[in-house]
Amino acid sequence: MSSLSLTVRDANTMLRRNLLHARRYPSLTLNLLLTPVMLLLLFVYLFGNVMSTGIGGGGADRSDYVAYIVPGLLLMTIGSTVIGTAVSVSNDMSEGIIARFRTMAIHRGSILVGHVIGSVLQSIASVVLVGAVGVAIGFRSSGATALEWVLAFGLLAVFALALTWIAVGMGLVSPTAEAASNNALPLVFLPMISSAFVPIESMPGWFQPIAEYQPFTPAIETLRGLLLGTEIGHNAWITVAWCAGLTVLGYRWSASSFNRDPK
Repeated sequence: MSSLSLTVRDANTMLRRNLLHARRYPSLTLNLLLTPVMLLLLFVYLFGNVMSTGIGGGGADRSDYVAYIVPGLLLMTIGSTVIGTAVSVSNDMSEGIIARFRTMAIHRGSILVGHVIGSVLQSIASVVLVGAVGVAIGFRSSGATALEWVLAFGLLAVFALALTWIAVGMGLVSPTAEAASNNALPLVFLPMISSAFVPIESMPGWFQPIAEYQPFTPAIETLRGLLLGTEIGHNAWITVAWCAGLTVLGYRWSASSFNRDPK
């Protein structure tokens, strides 16, 4: 069997292990998933009419704000879900299972690859669930073509991959699961200071550049453009640059931390 085949086999084994863990202990994933769902319901049903007026809607109903907020909440869902990855990686490092894996005839990189692929799959499943809740409360795409739907799905998958590698790095450098969870909290807070809930133009002038050029805002605006037909402009290229940069940074950080860990 070739080296590539062995690597794929070992990565597949680690992927199955991580998915089984997620199935046996779903409480963490569910708790993290509740954050974007509750925010979606809270903002739509408590503030939807007022917010709809603020973003240029008629204010008669909350449908305009539902359309506005759902793309942002889909990306926030990814940020919430990958916190579980940081916790899972930290648990593996602190409980000694990684040291045991290192004594076995398996490809070293397959351990991290299994975590990453498993996390991306969980993120996509979470996005589908939150998207279903959005559709149930009135979200509708404004004439998006099949290609635009494929691009939107690809954007979500690539964004999930980028944040997952960052979360893996956070898990590797955290001494405990609690520390890993705390270190990964910015992945949930960043969408709250983006264009997910209100337009950038409504923010204080000094704060607008911070909100505009962080990773979530261009991704949210690109997703809105694909699903709702709004102007994408330069946001697509900024999103690609952020995803590529975060993926490379997260991968190198994770690989370096994993290879030098004495456990």
